[in-house]
Amino acid sequence: MKNTYRLLLLLPLLLATAVFSQKPAKPNAADLHQAIKKLNVLGTVLYVAAHPDDENTRMISYMRNEKLYDVTYLSMTRGDGGQNLIGPEMRELLGVLRTQELLMARSVDGGKQMFTRANDFGFSKNPEETMRIWEKDKVLADVVWAFRQVQPDVVINRFYHDKKYDTHGHHTASAMLSVEAFDLAGKADVYPEQLQFVQPWQPKRAFFNTMWWFYGSQEAFAKMDKSQLFSIDLGVYLPLKGKSNSEIAAESRSMHRCQGFGSMGTRGESLEWLDLVKGERPVSPDIFEGINTTWSRVEGGEPIGKLLAKIDQNYRSDNPAASVPDLLQAMQMMKTLPDGFWKNKKLAEIKEVIRGCLGLYLEATAAEPTVAPGEMVKIRLEAISQAPYKSRTGEANGAMNGNGFVLKSITVSPALFDTTYSLNLEPNKGFTTERVVKIPDNADFTAPYWLRNNSTIGMYTVENQLLRGKPETPRFATVRWSFIVNGIPLEYESDVAWKTSEPAMGEVWRPFEVLPPAFVEFTESSYIFNKSDNTVTVRVKAGRDNVAGTVAVQAADKNWTVKNGEQPFSFSKKGEEKTFTFNINGSAKTGQTTLAAVLKVGDRLYENRLVTIKYDHIPQQSVLLPAAVNAAKVDLQVKAKNVGYYMGAGDEVPAALRQMGCNVTLLEDKDIESSNLAKFDAVVVGVRAYNTKDNLAFQNKTLLEYVQNGGTLVLQYNTNGRDLIMTDLAPYPMKLSRTRVTDETAEVRFRLPEHPVLNAPNKLTSKDFEGWVQERGLYFPGEWDAALEAPLSMNDPDEKPADGSLLVAKHGKGWYVYTGISFFRELPSGVPGAYRLFANLISLGK
Repeated sequence: MKNTYRLLLLLPLLLATAVFSQKPAKPNAADLHQAIKKLNVLGTVLYVAAHPDDENTRMISYMRNEKLYDVTYLSMTRGDGGQNLIGPEMRELLGVLRTQELLMARSVDGGKQMFTRANDFGFSKNPEETMRIWEKDKVLADVVWAFRQVQPDVVINRFYHDKKYDTHGHHTASAMLSVEAFDLAGKADVYPEQLQFVQPWQPKRAFFNTMWWFYGSQEAFAKMDKSQLFSIDLGVYLPLKGKSNSEIAAESRSMHRCQGFGSMGTRGESLEWLDLVKGERPVSPDIFEGINTTWSRVEGGEPIGKLLAKIDQNYRSDNPAASVPDLLQAMQMMKTLPDGFWKNKKLAEIKEVIRGCLGLYLEATAAEPTVAPGEMVKIRLEAISQAPYKSRTGEANGAMNGNGFVLKSITVSPALFDTTYSLNLEPNKGFTTERVVKIPDNADFTAPYWLRNNSTIGMYTVENQLLRGKPETPRFATVRWSFIVNGIPLEYESDVAWKTSEPAMGEVWRPFEVLPPAFVEFTESSYIFNKSDNTVTVRVKAGRDNVAGTVAVQAADKNWTVKNGEQPFSFSKKGEEKTFTFNINGSAKTGQTTLAAVLKVGDRLYENRLVTIKYDHIPQQSVLLPAAVNAAKVDLQVKAKNVGYYMGAGDEVPAALRQMGCNVTLLEDKDIESSNLAKFDAVVVGVRAYNTKDNLAFQNKTLLEYVQNGGTLVLQYNTNGRDLIMTDLAPYPMKLSRTRVTDETAEVRFRLPEHPVLNAPNKLTSKDFEGWVQERGLYFPGEWDAALEAPLSMNDPDEKPADGSLLVAKHGKGWYVYTGISFFRELPSGVPGAYRLFANLISLGK
């Protein structure tokens, strides 16, 4: 029972710890000195905001690297509803990418990372909508859970907790939830089901991290009365890092690459401001005033603090191992303390410091990056103590007398192998061993845990309380290493990973994954049918050697039937793939359904497609999503047959154009020439192209000449931020704004009912704007010349009409179109009306 109690006390530490990559840590002497200093600081900070990239990395880095507090960033969402500047990932896949970017940011600034189950459903204009869609009580429970795990002394909110400032509804909601959790986390009758794992906790105070952005300009903020605010200089120089805090923060923020947040480091004073929102007001400028952050806050802890101060004073950067005997003594003293939060947190920290001082490198790698349940895989283990450590007896790494450095056992879980040793580790002489193990037949898949179950618009479903808040799925295989150092037992854990050498990158690490024996996916993201009898194609890929089974396609609507039944497949080699065609007999009427592909291997069904997310700045991710697509029978006419598509930040619109029956050519910069463009009935420019493609500043003139000579040009949305390469996007004056319509059910009105885009070749009605997803559109132009016609009008509830979602102009012999309508979301989702409207746009003049 006592061991169980200790485990429960340790859970908050384990759950709040982020696994940033599978590569073993290699701290240098300066890192170790900082870690030793941190052992003597017992303070915690929880930073709270709504999305990846909302966090103030300067504040996180300052609190972690200057003040040496334990700092955690709680992001309400994983950023699934945003846009992507570097690739095609959207929705769930974007959330996985942004999760990893956050973890890489924390690996730079030293913070930890947590999330709630809230799903980023897209831009929200008020916190009331956000709370309703997020299912407030569930998200509040997750915030309380985070408070109880992290046990923050101080909470810092990035945003204000009411509608005083005009901002994203998610932003305000995050602060409102944090303020409410501040009052609830310490009450045992609130979410009592959590108390089998954590204890109630009451933070000391909470602040709002205000800044000029909330006041509209730096000039306005400079003039405001700051007498009630607390200022902190976050521009301090950090000698052990060799950088200013602002430089570290910029490196951290630059990890948010898919959001285009690359930042340049600065040096010198940089004031940040905090506004007290909860708790007792400090008299001094110190926001930790009255909070004991020394070892005296723990019963019996003062002698430990004195010993750690001595270790800090005597630390030798040329020989960190000289600190190990005293560090071992401090660790043993910690073990005698009453069980509690700080005991367990500091025990985990000091073990890592000892490992670093010893130069103890522990590596566990699998021979394959992915395996399926039931497979055999070779695991290689390496342990080496690189520093010449001398035991209390003065012997280098000791002798076999109980006072040395002895490897006692290695256990690989879950139940893969357990071996006992009695091996003395001599200085800088490594130990390696290899074992072939079988992956259990019932092994869980290691893909993102929050995507395992069906979710709502606003919430992911995570039944396991101990998974909630975790940044990523716990790895399948972990190694427990047991040592005796100077007669004192030490245990470490490391995940089994996979590594390789790439010519352009050198050593590359990625997670070791357990995945299904086979995967299936449709070759298109959605299907649009014009007739009753149609075909769909699925691709089956082997996830292991020697796998066989059947593949079938099922329609959710009984009015749709699938011929061909189950088709057999058989593969001898992992990675092999084959396509299968199924005949679909749709309803005689227009209508929609969901098609699902199902594999049967043995007596088990698999309905997953595998998506790989690979970028240089994050570990490669394997994501399992349902192998399902939307299919619709649509009365669709298209007059544009040859379409050129110039990709912007990345989207799936070209595939949708092919579904319409168009011949699509992907255009490169070199293809933007008048003589080449003339062969296309229409040219479409992808989302955020004018934010990401510098050459368009020179090629836009050629595109407009194409229009003047009789072509049809369709430009999709761009943001009006600092990365907009030019403002003269149209042949007539037009100014982008931040106007958007976030309600996907908002009424769409026809301002110009006789306009060609609403009538030919498809006659549009209000039904064409039913069944849309996430939003109507974003970044609509706010001002435009009379030559640009606006046939549509729409708005969110209680807002004035927004008429700039679609602007069309005759220019010379051709047609120019600019649209902020979210075709990049609607078309891949198979929304029939979006197809019909887009077909009209590219058919203008035909």
